[in-house]
Amino acid sequence: MSRLILVLGDQLSEGLAALKAADKARDVVVMAEVADETAYVPHHPKKIALILAGMRKFAARLREDGWEVRYTELDDTQNAGSICGELLRRAEETGATEVIATEPGEWRLINALRHCPLKVRLLEDDRFIASHAMFDNWAKGRKALRMEYFYREMRRKTGLLMEGDDPAGGQWNFDHDNRKPAPDAVTHRPIWFEPDAVTQDVLDLVEAKFSNNFGKLRPFGFATDRAQAQQALAHFIDHALPRFGDYQDAMLDGNRFLYHSLLSGYMNIGLLDPLEVCQAVEKAYENGDVPINAAEGFIRQIIGWREYVRGIYFREGPEYPGRNILKHKRKLPWFYWSAETDMRCVAKAVEQTRDEAYAHHIQRLMVTGNFGLLAGVDPQALHEWYLSVYVDAFEWVEAPNTVGMSQFADGGIIASKPYVSSGNYINKMSDHCKPCAYSVTAKTGENACPFNLLYWHFMDRHRDRFEGNPRMAQMYRTFDRMDPDKRETILREAQDFLDRMEAGERV
Repeated sequence: MSRLILVLGDQLSEGLAALKAADKARDVVVMAEVADETAYVPHHPKKIALILAGMRKFAARLREDGWEVRYTELDDTQNAGSICGELLRRAEETGATEVIATEPGEWRLINALRHCPLKVRLLEDDRFIASHAMFDNWAKGRKALRMEYFYREMRRKTGLLMEGDDPAGGQWNFDHDNRKPAPDAVTHRPIWFEPDAVTQDVLDLVEAKFSNNFGKLRPFGFATDRAQAQQALAHFIDHALPRFGDYQDAMLDGNRFLYHSLLSGYMNIGLLDPLEVCQAVEKAYENGDVPINAAEGFIRQIIGWREYVRGIYFREGPEYPGRNILKHKRKLPWFYWSAETDMRCVAKAVEQTRDEAYAHHIQRLMVTGNFGLLAGVDPQALHEWYLSVYVDAFEWVEAPNTVGMSQFADGGIIASKPYVSSGNYINKMSDHCKPCAYSVTAKTGENACPFNLLYWHFMDRHRDRFEGNPRMAQMYRTFDRMDPDKRETILREAQDFLDRMEAGERV
């Protein structure tokens, strides 16, 4: 009797665990575009299009390789609307009673499969370098789960950028070389792909069904199959990686991509294997084509940060995304959807997100995330926003980055202190501030940068929690040395800003 082999939209890898465990001669692959997955948050149209086009092309590739594939398109009249519903429908068609699936990357879907009235065997997703057991063994007994030490273990495990037992270049981390402010000009442009017939059909479908979702669908130029994704990887290594390290934290008014790779979405849906990406970067370094700070910085984001946040997500369990240790409850400001704000850095980040379904890590962490934390926005509201608007956002990677790294809502599991800053950091790393309606140098007054005001408001309202933090004590001493009237003015003006924002005024 045949078994059903489930392949999800972020599992477009021929080496997928469920496929490796299957028998091509008798088992049936099930793939389905369903309402439950396209609508559990209001996904960016580009994200939906990328996944659906990738699924359709992957299904065609499996058929070419001799698999029987039962594929359900979103507008099929018999579409059951959920993954479990589609499995039940295909089980009835084929007589199958068992499902082999690779573990999904979201607790929501894991629980749905566990409660599906079929025998579902979940296999661990071995496309990741660190298994659950490896991460748990590393974490066991540690007082603090800091990414840097996990990253070193991953370097040793993979052998990437290692010279025997020692790190290449004599040190593990070259981050001090990777904080250069924005350059005057950027020569790199990401590679884009003209939509083929399959992708065009998907774009038409998405346009018809999701036109009310936040985000612009067209123009669409993402890679939608493995061959295109490999082209994108090669293009990045040849044209952007040499300067990626220097400017990975920079932001420019007139350039949305700088020297970033835009490969995370392809890795997260399975078109690229993270280890092959890192090995290609390592080879470029070994050939003398890129400097060590660029290669190390990029590899750290993948085998360090990417693997680390996945380990945290699964170790902490299904309740992790709902944590809110700081008890922030303010509603998500409307300008996260409209970009209608006089804060130029925030407006630019939201505009780019709307148009591209992409923003790099500093725009997410130190602009939209920093503002949300300073303003006391509900971390779950931010979590759902990030999950909705970015093409690479899946809960296993997005929730730890938002709830843990960005919003400190997990109480410090990921970050040793909150990632809050005044406008000075944004001014240093971007050219947003000079044309802004607010003055980044003004600490109080009508045109004072809101980041400046809200920084001290955050510090004041959370003094009991953070005053004893060694990394924050100096800032409390600075605040306490201020003239009392100045402190009072800062806090009053910050609260006035928040009140006006909550009242729906443009800020």
